[in-house]
Amino acid sequence: MNLMNPQFNLCRAAAILIATLLTGCAGLPGAQIRQVDSRTIEFVARVGSGPVVVFENGLGGHMEWWGKVLPALPTDTSYFAYNRPGTGKSAAVATPRDGEHIVEELRRGLLQQGMQPPYVLVGHSLGGLYMQLFARKYPKDVAGLVLVDSTHPKQIEGAGAMENQSLMVRGLAKALITGVAKDEFDALSLTGKQVLDVPMAGNFPVYVLSAAEPMKETSELARFSNALRQDIALMYPNSKQVWVDSGHAIPIEKPEAVVNAVRAVLAQVRIGL
Repeated sequence: MNLMNPQFNLCRAAAILIATLLTGCAGLPGAQIRQVDSRTIEFVARVGSGPVVVFENGLGGHMEWWGKVLPALPTDTSYFAYNRPGTGKSAAVATPRDGEHIVEELRRGLLQQGMQPPYVLVGHSLGGLYMQLFARKYPKDVAGLVLVDSTHPKQIEGAGAMENQSLMVRGLAKALITGVAKDEFDALSLTGKQVLDVPMAGNFPVYVLSAAEPMKETSELARFSNALRQDIALMYPNSKQVWVDSGHAIPIEKPEAVVNAVRAVLAQVRIGL
């Protein structure tokens, strides 16, 4: 589900959904299933030199969305990608699905797998909102932040609120957003508030990758969503915004853009180490 603009083209939405299903079945080489606390988590990790690059999926997305990104990272890079509870082979949990719970689960999981900070946080869509919260709550644990067409903290306010969408969009959202994804979506406003309640205090590189194709759309909702794309960069004054010739699914459509941003952050961090 494209949280940056729910009024997406149906053909593109169907193609992305099919790609998600296909990649979800294919799996990533080296995928593991382990107990973390009392949770069963599916993940893929590589131990190399620091900092660890941590990947967070979008709403309903699987870690396979990073399937073209991970192999293209420098061979000495440590990384961790996973499926949130209730996605892929990660077992569902009873705890709320707001950002604070998800960030705490991720942080504990990283530490229990021996992946120590600092981290370069990479988040797509709703995953970008979670990574913003992680970076704000634990700035000392963060070496860099890469937001991949990230959801904005106020994404579903105003013109973006679901009650202001057409019957077609609401019906499509009801059909596509189910299970744990619905729980995360229902907590989106709370997660956005959690992000804005914590001031940004870290002094680390921030890259904002923004999808350029939706900028061509002219509907009221598109204008609202595209204004938020621009505002995310303004939320991080020292960030570098990169407009990617892609739709919302940048990790699948233009994985090299994500790789380039991660490489740039790693280069900056390692120079400063």
